[in-house]
Order: sequence, then C-alpha cells, then structure tokens
Amino acid sequence: MNVAAILRQKGRAVTTAPPSITLLEVAQRLAHKRIGAIVVVDAQGELVGIVSERDIILALSEVGPDCLTRPVSERMTRQVVTCQEADTVDELMAMMTVRRFRHLPVVTDGGLAGIVSIGDVVKHHVAEIEMEATAMRAYIAHG
Repeated sequence: MNVAAILRQKGRAVTTAPPSITLLEVAQRLAHKRIGAIVVVDAQGELVGIVSERDIILALSEVGPDCLTRPVSERMTRQVVTCQEADTVDELMAMMTVRRFRHLPVVTDGGLAGIVSIGDVVKHHVAEIEMEATAMRAYIAHG
C-alpha cells in the first residue's frame, strides 16, 4: 500500500496557515479541527513550514506563555520532510520512526497534495496485515 491509496481513502484536505498567524491561533485551529499539525504556506501557496502540537509545547516550555502571541514563523519547522504518493506505508513508518515526527505533507509536482499522519499509516498497515491474514487463512482452509 502506498500514500496514494491512503489519500484516496482519507482525502486530500490539508489545513494550512500563513507564516504570520500566531501560535495561539494555531493551537485553536488544532483543537477545533482535532488534528496534530498545520502546514504553513506563503501567499503563493508554497510550503514554507509545518507546526505541530509538539512545537507549541516546546515553545511554551522554552519561552513561556508570551510565545503564544508571536508569529508561527518563529517556531515552525522550516526544513519540512515530505513524501510522495508512490512512497509505501513501510517507507513512511521507517521515516517517521527514525526522524521522530508524526506528520508528513505529501508533495506532487511541487505542490501540496495532502498530508499523512502516523495514525493514517498505522491504520493502513493494520488493514494490510489483516488482509494478508485473511488470505492466508483462506489458503490454508482450501489448500
């Protein structure tokens, strides 16, 4: 299974925000949408960063509550690791585990095409394993 299959099931919607939005506004959007990260895009829609719940907690621990009034551009991850639709679930699991992050924007032809979370990856990995187990049981029963 690959990223394209995940996006077919979950959709391609991505919550984005401009670099000028405050960390408080990001936190409110994350809470309202019940998501873990927001992709930061410039006026042309180009990916310029990503900010997650973890980034907000880190900012609060380092700076205190005053960080919430500052623009997200000061705390976002600028070197965004992305994936492509052809990448497999196993490749994503390895990348997310090694790099220790939970959200990967999907880029196709230079543009933002979706986002995949660790929850999406685990869900599809489990479905893949269940499908293989069912096929194996059927093979054994009829073989």
